Amino acid sequence: KKGRLTLECEDGKWTTVTEGKGDPAKDRLVEVFRDGKLLVDDGFADIRKRSNCEKAPVTKVSTDCGLPGDVFNNIVMLTDSYKVTHHLQYPPGTTKVYSYFECRGGAYEEVCFFGLQYFLQRYMVGNTVTQAKIDEAESYFKIHFSHPVWGYDEQLFKRDAWMHILNKHGGKLPVEVKAVPEGTVAPYKNVLFTMENTDDECFWLTNYLETLLVQLWYPTTVCTQSREQKKIIMKFLQETGCGDVIDNGLHLFKLHDFGFRGVSSTESAAIGGAAHLVNFLGTDNMAALMFVKDHYHETITGFSIPASEHSTMTSWGREHEVDAMRNMLEKYPKGIVACVSDSYDIYQACEKYWGTELKAMIEARDGVLVVRPDSGELPGIVLDVLEKLEGKFGSSMTSTGHKLLPPCIRVIQGDGIDIKSLEMILVAMTEAGWAADNLAFGSGGALLQKLHRDTQKCAFKCSYVCVNGVGVDVVKDPTPIQAKKSKKGRLTLECKDGKWETVTEGNGEASLDKLVSVFKNGELCSDVHFKDIRERSNVGF
Repeated sequence: KKGRLTLECEDGKWTTVTEGKGDPAKDRLVEVFRDGKLLVDDGFADIRKRSNCEKAPVTKVSTDCGLPGDVFNNIVMLTDSYKVTHHLQYPPGTTKVYSYFECRGGAYEEVCFFGLQYFLQRYMVGNTVTQAKIDEAESYFKIHFSHPVWGYDEQLFKRDAWMHILNKHGGKLPVEVKAVPEGTVAPYKNVLFTMENTDDECFWLTNYLETLLVQLWYPTTVCTQSREQKKIIMKFLQETGCGDVIDNGLHLFKLHDFGFRGVSSTESAAIGGAAHLVNFLGTDNMAALMFVKDHYHETITGFSIPASEHSTMTSWGREHEVDAMRNMLEKYPKGIVACVSDSYDIYQACEKYWGTELKAMIEARDGVLVVRPDSGELPGIVLDVLEKLEGKFGSSMTSTGHKLLPPCIRVIQGDGIDIKSLEMILVAMTEAGWAADNLAFGSGGALLQKLHRDTQKCAFKCSYVCVNGVGVDVVKDPTPIQAKKSKKGRLTLECKDGKWETVTEGNGEASLDKLVSVFKNGELCSDVHFKDIRERSNVGF
């Protein structure tokens, strides 16, 4: 849209008025923030009213105070509501609950495990249970579980059990977690970590913590899918005569993380972005860099370059687009620089501006210009841009007979990229005679958010309990859905001659078990470094 905007509603019809032609008196846009101060403080009741098309007032304030502290630091409340009541449901005499996490199947057979150390450090290490947290949780539960007819059942929240953890263990969680080392690549349908209580009175705690730790589905799935895209990129580089790109490590810059803005939260950006960095070195996701530094001891894990966006290009106006492009080359006289080139006409940008008026600057420049189309149908737009640039800059042939643009110019496709379109584009390029090294990819929401827990069918299930001193192997075995059948008994993860196997029912050999203790009674038992995770993830390349 063009110019200053107002959002107006007359007779139930909403209109965005452009080019500064709106009526400020009718504008439904309300100033909510200015110069570091919050100017509106909405109550949830008013939001609900508006969602029901009812009128609700705007509560105006003027405050520069943000939210106090970390509102998600109460371990007593970081669970599904129904789990609060589960302590009443185990067999009398239960003293041990042992559960495990796995990918029961999914889109990709090879799973790259990542993210556990963060969740343990962030939520479970140390004196996580306090009197204040128990009191706060109880106050929520008394309202949350109340009923207008039957009221609140005092036995639902096991306050005395949490007080036991506080008084006996100093607020440290009496559980042990054993896991495969992060970065390990193993076939799906294998155990990745186990958890059990270490205090007989806290048998209920194991699965109380399921909600939190099953969120490992996210970094593990992002890491796994990113690794699959790495496989695809390497395959086409090799098939089109660009093996030297891999030899020089430059393939690690072929899939760039554009996903910070495309995810649900800053925490998601950090976790997912770090998972991608296990496999690649290119990112614009600053949250991921901070995450890896704070939790995995790596100061420099990803790299970026100067690049334009539409606001910096269109602010020059249509008639001065070439000047905006020239400015990019002048302001960044050496190195790699990327410029979005479809603000008005991508073909004119390639042929008239980059390929004619600015061609000599590009060829004389000490570096690489990366042209970015950001609209158009895939894979056609990529092929079109390559052909337009070749028409002006020429090309050479790789050892496999595929065309390669001169070293001074390349292309990046960042619009509409997911694992399927990435492969589709590389197939189309290969069939059209183009080498894979001509192109890099940027991926945003698809890289970090176009996936879910069932992408790899992640699950956490109880497989063993101890009741009245007797160990019992337990199993979920729904008929006829055999895909959801769980594993039984105590588990080991063993690898013999490169073949991974989860041994069930306590029949494994402890000396061969790849699961190692990473957390016990509130303390980390291992400290993983990102470089080691990357090294493990490279198995098979």
